[in-house]
Amino acid sequence: MNSSAPAASSTHLVLIPSYNPGPKVRETVAAAREQWTPVWVIVDGSTDASVEMLRAMAATDAGLHLVVLPSNVGKGAAVLHGLELAAAQGFTHALTMDSDGQHPADLIPRFMAASAAQPQAMVLGVPVFAADAPRLRVNGRKVSNGWADLETLWMGIGDSLFGFRVYPIEPLRQIMHGQRWMRRFDFDPEAVVRMCWRGVKPVNLPATVKYFSADEGGVSHFNYLRDNLLLTWMHSRLFFGFLLRLPLLLARRLSGT
Repeated sequence: MNSSAPAASSTHLVLIPSYNPGPKVRETVAAAREQWTPVWVIVDGSTDASVEMLRAMAATDAGLHLVVLPSNVGKGAAVLHGLELAAAQGFTHALTMDSDGQHPADLIPRFMAASAAQPQAMVLGVPVFAADAPRLRVNGRKVSNGWADLETLWMGIGDSLFGFRVYPIEPLRQIMHGQRWMRRFDFDPEAVVRMCWRGVKPVNLPATVKYFSADEGGVSHFNYLRDNLLLTWMHSRLFFGFLLRLPLLLARRLSGT
């Protein structure tokens, strides 16, 4: 039992989708538990030793809940599975973060407080990169961010790809049930665009991001060709959706809502 963790929230939980995260998962989950209760980990068909490690942690910590999916379904689908279970238990908001140690667990209380202050909004992390961050990744995200700005008429998405963020659960569930996409790597950018279309306003907060080398236990499942093709297809779909919604988006901007 983690006696140093804060009192359990009945509205906000930390939701961590996890697929073969490597050894960093232990300290990632432990750091999240130091900052928040409850923390849920959705194991997305992992085949590494992380499952046993997480089961051992959950066995001695009532604030840590583990859900193990039998096969890999993708990040978005794993998040949706967690959202369904969370909604059934009365939770209204979920902070999503990666399991590989890149996201700043120490900022969880600040993001949750911002969400509690504006419960109808989504609180988005805007990454603050260190000098050693891969330039290809840092510069490449500017393309996705530019498309997201256009597709929402510059509603204020600070970063479309950074997955450290707090969502209101119900509108996100409804959006995901309304279409077949957002189930894999495309989840984070498509979620913020579609939430903006629904009228959910973004609140942006800076958040440090860490990149670990393989020697430091870092694991990356990013495939430059595959995932950029997926993002290109996603933004093509979103652009056509944007054109269909353009009159409504323009009316909102002109009215200030």
